[in-house]
Order: sequence, then structure tokens, then C-alpha cells
Amino acid sequence: MAGRRYAPSMSSELASLAVRARAAVRTISTSSSADRNQALLVAADLLATGSAALLDANRADLDRARTDGLAEAAVDRLALDEGRIESMATGLRAIAALADPVGEVLDGWVRPNGLRVQRVRVPLGVVGIIYENRPNVTSDAAGLCLKSGNVAFLRGSSSALESNRAIVAVLREALGKAGLDDDGVLLVEDTSHETALEFMRLRGVIDCLIPRAGRQLIDLLLEHATVPYVLDGDGNCHVYVDASADLTMATEIVANAKMQRPGVCNAAESLLVHAAVAERFLPMMARALEGAELRGDAAVRAILPEAAAATVADFATEFLSPCLAVAVVDDLDAAIAHIGRFGSGHSEAIVTSDIGAADRFVREVDAAAVLVNASTRFIDGAELGLGAEVGISTQKLHARGPMGVRELTCAKWVVWGEGQVRR
Repeated sequence: MAGRRYAPSMSSELASLAVRARAAVRTISTSSSADRNQALLVAADLLATGSAALLDANRADLDRARTDGLAEAAVDRLALDEGRIESMATGLRAIAALADPVGEVLDGWVRPNGLRVQRVRVPLGVVGIIYENRPNVTSDAAGLCLKSGNVAFLRGSSSALESNRAIVAVLREALGKAGLDDDGVLLVEDTSHETALEFMRLRGVIDCLIPRAGRQLIDLLLEHATVPYVLDGDGNCHVYVDASADLTMATEIVANAKMQRPGVCNAAESLLVHAAVAERFLPMMARALEGAELRGDAAVRAILPEAAAATVADFATEFLSPCLAVAVVDDLDAAIAHIGRFGSGHSEAIVTSDIGAADRFVREVDAAAVLVNASTRFIDGAELGLGAEVGISTQKLHARGPMGVRELTCAKWVVWGEGQVRR
């Protein structure tokens, strides 16, 4: 670690892992695409054939989570089953099938003096990922890091520790079988608050930190991190049903966006309905969302008296549960203004048959992703063809939206000469 800066008070475990992560960069970043792909495919097979052991580890986490009174939405994010394990394996195979971003020439030109200038994609180095109770993130994030030639330095939550240990063991075994340094994937098993802070301060070790967590952890990172980071922020996502919307389509989209999996960041949390269609659409929507809690403004409650009264805070809340804040708006301008006030910059959708309204929505709504006539649930790396995602960035530098392999690289300037010197 000569020449590197890191917190002198860090725990011995974290210090050891930091040294190993940095040491693995050279071999992982210069490994062949074929070897990295082989490791991903072996890991996928090991996940599928070893599902019983993974489920046993996950069951221990689930039992502890329920004993500790973890919220049901959080338990759902924590839970693995055969289908979710197969999805993890499928994700690794999809990542392996992607084009290798490392070494891609982004652009190039020749200067008048004969210098040949190129910008080439290279790995970031050590990618630190700090995340809460979603074991599939362990597989997805490590797979994307490996594909892009990076070392995956993982710090999950205490609630998923046994699951993460089991998954990381599979990934490290696969690296070894492919002839690669198994320290290409490392897990911090100390899940204390103090170690989380130390992890965020591993300057000179972590080249980019990506949090996948709730507001509390994001606030902690904003206050304490000293390494470069990409924010994977809140998902206060909206669906706006325009005056020209096909209301049957709109009902299906809203139901899917809210209820298909309520506890994830791309689930809809707020619904905006044009006043011209509110009386027809809101009862249809309420029937489709049976079992969900609706919180509406005065115009909504005049049509749906069973809805609870929505507060201003409700429209700013990422519920991560079967709860939806609903408002009636006068027009597209009001919908865009509402999203501008309350949106978190994640994903926003419009349902409309008016191409002009769709164009304005796409152009004027400031978010990482906008959708026209589709559910917000599609803003996901796998669904968009990235194989998986390491996170969904809600900031504008250096990546925005779902982060796949290309977002885990940066550009290196390469200049070829024939003896030129500057005059």
C-alpha cells in the first residue's frame, strides 16, 4: 500500500481486504476477455447447481430478519428462491455474452504533426459497492465488475450476510477455476456502522463507490465519503395519465408499475391523472390496485372517498410498499411541474396517445429515464439489454441511469508518435 492513503484507524480485517483488492487490480484489469467470460459462465453454473446451499444460507438470513421484525418489503428484497437464483445465473450468462468494453476505441484522429490520438476504454480499478439486503446485487455487481475488468469490493448488510457469503464463495471459486485471481471479488463481512464509514473513506483503494441503499445510507455517504462515488438514489417514480391516454392501457401500466414488485426503486410511488379523464380512470385504477393503500388529494377523494388524505410529504415519499400517492392535475404543464417538485430523478412515465405531449414529456422531464406508454419497472439493466446493473444513477456525472459494463469504465488517452517533440 506504499504511496496509498487510507484511514489509519481502520479495522485489521478491512485493511487486509484493502491491500488484497488493490493487489488484484493488475491481474484482473489485464486479464483476457475469454478468461473473464469463462469465470462468469462457471459462476452461473455453480449458482444453478448449488442452489440448495444458497437457499439454506438465505433461510438463515430470513429467519433472523423475521425475528428482528424486518419490514415485509425488506424481507421480500432479501428472499431467494429457485427462480431468483436462476435469474442470477441467467444474468451472469447475459453479462458474459455482452461485447467486452475494455480496449474499445471511443474515437481517434491524427494531428498535423503526425501524432495519432485515441481515447480507449479501460477499467476503473476497484469498484466499491455498499448495499442493503438484496443478495442478487452481490452476483449482478460482481459479474458486471468482472466483465469490465474491475475488482468488486463488496460491503453488504448484516441482514443478508449469510447469503452474501455463500454467493461470494461461488464467485471466488469460479474465478479460480478460470485461472484468475479469486481476490477479484471480495466481501467485507464486518457490517458494523464504523466499518461502513471506513469503507467510504478508502481513498487510494476504492476508485469508484456505488451505493445501492436507502436514504439513510445515502445521507451517510454524502456526509462522510472521501472516495469518488456515483449516487444510486431514491426512486420516487411517477406515472402521468394524460387526457388522450388509452385508459385500459393506463390501468395495466399503473398496476404493473405499482404492484408487480412494490419494494424496489423502479416501482411507481405517485400517480398523476389529467382532470379530463379522472372521473373515468380513477375507479378503474382503484379496482386494478385492490389491496393497495391510496392516498389522494381533494380532487381524488371526491371521486374515491375511500382514499386517505394525501399530505405534501406523501408526494415526496418512496414508500417501497403497496401504497400510492395520487393527484389530479389540470394539464401536462402541471404534471411536469409536480414531477419537477417531488421527483427524485430516477424514472418517470407518461401514458398518452398525443405524440406532442409525449415529446414534451421526454424533453422537459429531468430524470435519468423517461418512458412513454410503458411501466417504470422496465428501468432495469437486464430489461434494457445490459445483462444486469450495478445500480441506477440519479446523478449526472459520470453515469446516469442503469449502470452496466460501459459505465464501469473510463477513458484513457493514448497517443502514438514517431519521435515528435513539442516546439
